[in-house]
Formats: sequence, structure tokens, C-alpha cells
Amino acid sequence: MDDLATLDGIALSGLIAKREVSAGEVLEAAIERIERLNPKLNAVVHEHFDLARKQVAEGLADSCLSGVPTLLKNTGFEAEGMILSTGSELLRNNVSKRDSTITVRYKAAGMVILGKSNTPEFALSFTSEPDAFGPTRNPWDLDRTAGGSSGGSTAAVASGMVPIANSSDGAGSTRLPASHCGLFGFKPSRLVNPVGPVTAEAIGGMSTPHAVSWSVRDNAAMLDISAGGDIGDPWASPATPGSYLSALNKPPPRLKIAMILGSPTGSHVEPEMIESVEETARLLENLGHRVEMVEDAGYDAEALKIAWRIIVGVNVALGVTGGDPASPNLSKLEPVNQEWVREALAVPGTRYLWAIGQLHASSRALAGFFSRYDVMLTPAAAEPAPLLGKLAGRGKTLDEFYELFWSHSPFTAVFNTSGCPAMSVPLGTSAKGLPVGSHFGAAFGKDALLFALAAELECAAPWINRRPALFG
Repeated sequence: MDDLATLDGIALSGLIAKREVSAGEVLEAAIERIERLNPKLNAVVHEHFDLARKQVAEGLADSCLSGVPTLLKNTGFEAEGMILSTGSELLRNNVSKRDSTITVRYKAAGMVILGKSNTPEFALSFTSEPDAFGPTRNPWDLDRTAGGSSGGSTAAVASGMVPIANSSDGAGSTRLPASHCGLFGFKPSRLVNPVGPVTAEAIGGMSTPHAVSWSVRDNAAMLDISAGGDIGDPWASPATPGSYLSALNKPPPRLKIAMILGSPTGSHVEPEMIESVEETARLLENLGHRVEMVEDAGYDAEALKIAWRIIVGVNVALGVTGGDPASPNLSKLEPVNQEWVREALAVPGTRYLWAIGQLHASSRALAGFFSRYDVMLTPAAAEPAPLLGKLAGRGKTLDEFYELFWSHSPFTAVFNTSGCPAMSVPLGTSAKGLPVGSHFGAAFGKDALLFALAAELECAAPWINRRPALFG
């Protein structure tokens, strides 16, 4: 049973299909790993093993991920009977009465949901250290962050609790923790994955659900399961011919890749992060791709930094207070988020529309950029996983917190604002032995192209056996 932790989801499901192991045995092995590892990592904050056992007992539908244990991120994803606290004391005991559309699709494919993974309060940080539930620790170094806001899911997969876990990405929240924990993290194009049935979009269309995994094929298979428009979606991404999993079977064409190494806002990027991306560029060139150094992608990074803060703040303020500055809910938020909400409640409608306009401007800028290049290559983060506390809001003003937030990952958010797909691929290692991701993005709707490139890189420089000491 301990060996099951080393398998990806497709391999695990294959064993179940061949009756070499049962779905129940796989589930109990995952529960045992969570009970053993979670006290050290704090990756899972709401355990719902009883509901998982009930799901298996009632029978599982067939798919290439049937019987695979997984987790939902504790922000934005409902599962009937499970707590959705969103990392906040305000919602500590909030139990969902329905499934989100994406949850329905996971269950319809026979994936087994064990509970909810840790996240910062309202997913507003690049480190998962909520006051209400405590910090998630990185399995590569317990003194460091696993990242955020999908840090719990990422630590759970990186430690071998489950082979793949649900995440979401509003400014890099799938890709950043994937980089810090040595996993493959993929953010699909806007609304490839649904966010319904209650909401039509999240934070102006910037937040995109998907997953972190060890293998590229698991990630592609999970997107095949979950992708597709929902009833009432305000827009739709271009349909992908065939499946994302089948896209891995054929190498991509030789690509024209733009490499950008400097922060678009001028903030500091650690030299070892740049060196890691340069090493990735050499690998790409050895594979026959053309890599060209480029100064920038042609969008207004400073305006985008301001717009993101406005849009996210207003959306959270509406959800928490209903627009009422006197709402008693405010007092239950962490201090830095109270400040953010109060700031947002004073934003005039014209300023909010200006911020939305910056998202649209970034979409047009990247559309032009990707008419000249097939793929963009950058660091995933400006530094390896920092020590716990550095990126947390505790003891900081909103301005101090936000500056740290944005400078930690200045490359990723434009793919949320533009809706374009992007991924972090675990190709590098820092001087201290920490994982370092290389970040790739492509034009809107070119998700399959990125998956094909990731599969080629996985074959050329496999990472599957590069595991943390705290594993399985």
C-alpha cells in the first residue's frame, strides 16, 4: 500500500480497473497517509473521510481517473455535506448544501473527494497561512511556505497524500505553489473550466479552477473530465479538437518562444531563478525550439497591478459585507483583509470600470504578442519558496503586504487578466535544493499546445522521481 503513493492517478486507476487493488483499499491508503503526514504539513483542513467512503460504497463511474483520491481547495468549490470555510473564521462552520458544477463532474468520473485543502483567507495571498487554520508547510522544507493560494492542495500532492488535487488560480495561485513544491501546475484558458452554478465568473473572470499533479497526463486527463461550458456562462473558451490527454501523444511543432527574464514592474528577481529559466531555454533549444530573448510583452504592468487590487478587493467586499461598510462580518476578517475590504468599499464605480478596462487591454496586448510568438517563457516566481511568515499579512499594512505579494510573482497575473493559459513546469532546483518552476504561457485557447510542450519536457527531463524527504 505504501507503494501506491508513488503512482500517478492514471496508473492507480489502471490497477483498480484490473482488480489488482480495490478503490476502497486505495482510499484507505490515502486516508492513512493524510492522518500520518497532515500533522506535520497542515495541508488538509476539513477531513470528510466518511463522505469519501460513502462515495466508494455506492459505486464509482468509469474513467481513466476512476477511484483516484483527491481534494477540493477550500475556496470556491462546493461539495454537498462538506465544509467550505474559505480559510476564514467568518465561515468556519459553513457546510455546503450542493455541489459546484466542477465537483459534479469530478464525481461523475469516479474521482473520490476526501475533503478540503488549506488556503489563505479568501485566497488573498501567495502563502497559505490563514489565522483561522494555521500555516501549510512545504514538504521540501517544513520552515518554508508551500505557496498560495492553493498551498494545501499542492503540499498534499507533493507529499504523496493524493496524486492530484483541485486548485484555482487568480494571479498565479496554482502555478506559484506548484513551482515551490516541485509539481506540474496548469491554469487553463478563462472558463475552460466552469465556476458555476451559482457564479458566472470569479473576480472579473481572472480566477480559473484546475489542478496540481505530479504527471502531465493526470493534469490533462482531469481537464478532460472537468472542461466545458456551464449553463448561463457569459462567454466560452474555444473548443479543443480531441482531448487534452490525446494532445500529449504528438510532440508540438517546433516553437518560437519568447524568453522574458526581467520583472515587468522592475522588482527584484533572484539570480538563481533567472539561471534556472536560462537552463530551460537551453533544453528547449536542444529539442529544436527557437528561443529569443525579449524585454517585455507589451502590456502596462503597473496599471495591471493597480487594477488587480481594485477588482479583487471589490469582489471580496461584496461577498463579505454585501456592500455595507457597517457589516459586523468585517470584524471577523484578518486585519490586512479588513483594510483591503474597507479600501474597496470606497472605490467608485467609474474606477472599477477603469480596472476592468485594464484586463481587456492586457488581453489585446497578449493577443498581439502571441501573433509574433508561440509561447512565452519566464520564471514562475521571483524567488524559491520563502520562509513562513514572509508573505503573510500578519503585522503588515495592506500596502506592505500587497507589494510583497506582487513582487513575489510579477510574471503570472497577466495570464489571469488576459484569460490566456499558462503552466509551471518543475524543471529546476535552487542552491538549497528547493524546487524551481519554469513558467510558460500561450495564446487564448492554446491549452493543448502547452500540454504537448509539457509532455515533451517531461520526457526530456523527467521529474517524477525527484521527491521531497517527507513523502508517502
